[in-house]
Amino acid sequence: MSQARNFTYQSLPMRVVMGPGVLSRLADEIDMAGLKRVLVLCSPPQQALGEAVARLIGHRAAGVHPHARMHVPAESAAVARDRVAELGADGCVAIGGGSAIGLAKAIALETGLQIIAVPTTYAGSEMTSVWGLTENGRKRTGKDPRVLPVSVLYDSELTLSLPAAVSATSGMNAIAHAVEALYAPDASPIISLMAEEGVRSLAAALPAVVANPQDLFARGDAQYGAWLCGACLGATTMSLHHKLCHALGGTLDLPHAETHTVVLPHALAYNQPAAPDAVAALGRAMGGAVNPAMALWELARSLGAPGSLRELGMEEDDIGHIVEQALANPYANPRQVTADGLTGLLSRAWAGEPPTS
Repeated sequence: MSQARNFTYQSLPMRVVMGPGVLSRLADEIDMAGLKRVLVLCSPPQQALGEAVARLIGHRAAGVHPHARMHVPAESAAVARDRVAELGADGCVAIGGGSAIGLAKAIALETGLQIIAVPTTYAGSEMTSVWGLTENGRKRTGKDPRVLPVSVLYDSELTLSLPAAVSATSGMNAIAHAVEALYAPDASPIISLMAEEGVRSLAAALPAVVANPQDLFARGDAQYGAWLCGACLGATTMSLHHKLCHALGGTLDLPHAETHTVVLPHALAYNQPAAPDAVAALGRAMGGAVNPAMALWELARSLGAPGSLRELGMEEDDIGHIVEQALANPYANPRQVTADGLTGLLSRAWAGEPPTS
């Protein structure tokens, strides 16, 4: 006799607007949220886009703050909060990738201001209540409902200028969210369905995006997959992969999406023996792959993504320090985490070797 279903599913209170050209509806979303003066947040390379958004929303824009940085340094967040207070803003519009959205979350965490997110990458942070701050070489993360955007606009036209290389690693980062959701201790059938569909969509869309970055349909499919994968991360507990990437990013300042891309196949390979249901779902999502970890490694190679932590600037001597950090912070994981296991995992990821269990 099969076991009865037993799970809890909590939906997140958020509007999602998806489609080419939906940026034109941003002013309506601001009004619907009851906001009057919003600070537009973006990273330095996106300053022109941030200023264009400010012009689009007119009197609703309190200003543009083009200083979002990767891994959200605590001092950068403090400067942004001071800017919000100085301008009297009652909300934020974050346009860009994980850096801009992460900065908006850092502001909301302390002030409670509402966020409207306009993602231009496939990172998925906009779909979660997860925040992160880096201070003294350590990245702290947590969950708080205050940092969840009230509205997200997915405009595929905004991703057409995203370089193929960045698209590839951003998409692999999104896939990582779904992979860990499939074996999370608080997974549910609903989240598992979303995770499988998210991986399927991204695994199919990314090669098309890299082959032709102007393919608007592939871009839209990639955003759809990123939305689903991000929602999975927002509804479940992070495991080994994310903890390792947070340690690598916070301590060594390695690039976020690229680090996720390199580590993901190795973290999955480590956990595969203890997560048969996740392996089955990922196999279906990736066209019948028997070894999803190897399939993800091969997908990343086919996309021209970085293949090793060494390429990203990590020294081999850093492996021991990262292992110590990971072991010092317990977390849920389907397979027991050991020093030898982590050392082997990170050594292969550092050298660019194929993943093994």
